[in-house]
Amino acid sequence: MTTDIAKTAPAKPSSALRRWLDSDIWWSFTHSKAAMLAAAIFAILIVTAVFAPWFAPQNPYDAAQLDMWKAELPPVWQEGGEWPYLLGTDTQGRDMLSAILYGTRISMIIGLASVALSLLIGMTAGLVAGFFGGFIENILMRIGDITLSIPTILIAILVSTVVRQLLPSDLREIGASAVLVLAIALSSWVQYARTVRAQTIVERSKEYVQAARLLKVPARRILARHILPNTLTPVLVAATLNFGMAILTEATLSFLGIGMPPGQPSLGTLIRIGNQFLFSGSWWIVLFPVIQLCLLVVVVNVLGDWLRDVLNPKLR
Repeated sequence: MTTDIAKTAPAKPSSALRRWLDSDIWWSFTHSKAAMLAAAIFAILIVTAVFAPWFAPQNPYDAAQLDMWKAELPPVWQEGGEWPYLLGTDTQGRDMLSAILYGTRISMIIGLASVALSLLIGMTAGLVAGFFGGFIENILMRIGDITLSIPTILIAILVSTVVRQLLPSDLREIGASAVLVLAIALSSWVQYARTVRAQTIVERSKEYVQAARLLKVPARRILARHILPNTLTPVLVAATLNFGMAILTEATLSFLGIGMPPGQPSLGTLIRIGNQFLFSGSWWIVLFPVIQLCLLVVVVNVLGDWLRDVLNPKLR
């Protein structure tokens, strides 16, 4: 009797891990050498950036650890190089490998935070515009049109400059990262707003939304629990691609001198500092941060392109 019950009992549902391993996304990932290589490199960059204090020979933000007598040492494989300064030092005696690891962490945090903030602004504006329509939609979309008519970097420069001038002088360096996040987010929210608005217009006319309205379900609940989940796929793909663009925008602002201060350098700040000594023979001060920035942006874009192709039903 027990045996018969065991035979007729329904099978236990598979775990989330098993469902993920059986999904089309995982199959596509394991059959794409470019995506696997980019993911491996990106994982290494994340680990070395997050755990920079464990990998870096020194803390580049601690002035007590800097040695001016070790300034402008070449990489360790060059004549005059010294261990443990694997990639050499800059003009302040700061270890380049340590500065790059810490700078990568700052660039990643600013890029991630700015994408998250622009997602929040853009998705909120898109949901409200697409669901309510009318005057609200016209106002929000015209603001978006004005934003798109101005180059992204100019908007970022304008916002960054204005906010810095409004801050007290003793808070400008401390709040530099927050200013950058706000500047990048305000220059890149329109793409998310337009994507979510288009999806919301399609979803609001479907029967399940009309039924929820007849049942007097609050609009915020309809937007959050019914319409929003159906708009996430294209938005997440766009966010992945814009993550690399946000890092580049931060690097550009820092290179122009309105980003992170020299005391807490990001990759863009390191490139700006090293560019001053490019033709004096200290080529490593600018070359290695440039390589790190290019590598980071390329692997993020490769992963974004792969994710876009996988989630696009027209390409299947």
